[in-house]
Amino acid sequence: MLDVAVIDDPSAAEVSLDPVRSRLLAALTEPGSATTLAAQVGLTRQKVNYHLRALERHGLVELVEERRKGNVTERVLQATAASYVISPAALAAVAPDPGRAPDQLSARWLLTLAARLVREVGDLINGATAARKRLATFAIDSEIRFATAADRAAFARELGDTVKNLAAKYHDESAEGGRRHRLVVALHPALKTVEGEEG
Repeated sequence: MLDVAVIDDPSAAEVSLDPVRSRLLAALTEPGSATTLAAQVGLTRQKVNYHLRALERHGLVELVEERRKGNVTERVLQATAASYVISPAALAAVAPDPGRAPDQLSARWLLTLAARLVREVGDLINGATAARKRLATFAIDSEIRFATAADRAAFARELGDTVKNLAAKYHDESAEGGRRHRLVVALHPALKTVEGEEG
């Protein structure tokens, strides 16, 4: 089972978003059968089987084993991943385009960049998995508590200058066999996680 999988097929995305099927996917982080799942989700075994077949058709669950119980064969299934991300590629006709209205101070442009990141990294993961190769990536996740808005603006300016200098130092347009990498740096307020906590 993968830690996270990217759903880029529109029909698979539709199947995964059904509330019952979503609950089944969550339950199937551990192997289970229609019989064991029926008790957990409060549906008949036949209804659970119907939903499991839809999930299996779209590669969201897979067969782990078959157990013979008298005249019946019980199919034990497991989710293909512990969690899923739906790629903007699943909504290709309305997928955001970062080139449409670039604006470093726009939250919506940041969201557009994040959507492209999900789509591109999802495609790269799928390609690397198919080729049985590792994908070279790097990420930083950090929180900073700024005393003032002026400090935040100064930090953003300094960070931008530092990244531009690093990019200029290492970018080699003429490198034979070199591969382009995309760098996205984002700064946004953290969500409030505890009631009454300051963001």
